[in-house]
Amino acid sequence: MQMEFVRKMPLPQELLRDYPIGEEMKRRKAARDRQIADILTGRDERLLLIVGPCSADREDAVLDYMHRLSEVDAQVSQRLMLVPRVYTNKPRTKGVGYKGMLHQPDPHKGEDLLAGIIAIRELHTRILRETGFSCADEMLYPSNYSYLSDLLSYVAVGARSVENQEHRLVASGLGVATGMKNPSAGDISVMMNSITAAQSPQEFIYRSWEVHTPGNPLAHAILRGFVDNFGRSHPNYHYENLWELLELYEKSGLQNPAVIVDANHNNSGKRYLEQVRICKDVMHSRALSGDIRRLVKGLMVESYLEDGCQKPGEGVYGKSITDPCLGWEKTRELIYRLAEY
Repeated sequence: MQMEFVRKMPLPQELLRDYPIGEEMKRRKAARDRQIADILTGRDERLLLIVGPCSADREDAVLDYMHRLSEVDAQVSQRLMLVPRVYTNKPRTKGVGYKGMLHQPDPHKGEDLLAGIIAIRELHTRILRETGFSCADEMLYPSNYSYLSDLLSYVAVGARSVENQEHRLVASGLGVATGMKNPSAGDISVMMNSITAAQSPQEFIYRSWEVHTPGNPLAHAILRGFVDNFGRSHPNYHYENLWELLELYEKSGLQNPAVIVDANHNNSGKRYLEQVRICKDVMHSRALSGDIRRLVKGLMVESYLEDGCQKPGEGVYGKSITDPCLGWEKTRELIYRLAEY
């Protein structure tokens, strides 16, 4: 085996012991878990809005964003439930480049995974403590989920991971809302199979333990568009796409039919300003059909303090160093508009 074993990482229970959260934070997180579950199961008619940076690259700018978001949340919470995106792992198509705060807690320095594990736990903890938000993160590495299990209220399984057996099985035991994205090639049946696996009881090996899971009834679909064989982006958020997904749900017998529409990625062709129009289009589809309204439980928007993106090292505060994001002023306006539907 051509691996250099650098150092042994702490067990999740050791990190949770050394970086604990208080009882009030636990209660707040549990309450938000229940609210999200109520939305996905139809007991709460509010719309989920999963919103935030493509990648959480620096603590100060992310916290600045979250404090601004909390001020808006107080004004729209009767119509929307805001779940901040705090994505601390960044999948890379070619396996190279910036891989998120987990790998590089300081994007200007080299990789340090021990410092990264601590940094992402401290970031999620500060957000919960200072704003009351429990957040969404991507489960890029299933074995690392346990380091954040007491902090996250929403988990996404990405387009590159959704076909992976381990991701599907671990999703079956998370106990919180878990979105399964359609794969980058766009095969919706793959996503539906992943939801079936995640909703089913499973037995497997996890972190050197044989484990049993009850199945996760809150596993659901995320539509994010797809790429064809020529590298061209195609959307799958249109009214017809939503009806097709609804019909697949009806045939599947899955629990709690639900979808979150990702307004960026291949739905927008990474043209970040298109996210505003796409959100409006989806809301129009919900208005046209009660069935579509009951299916579409939320939207996902990539947003940061500044419009667009930059290369690592350029140093613009609050501007994405990965995919381009909608800036704060446009995001705030979008949130207010969505709350009026």
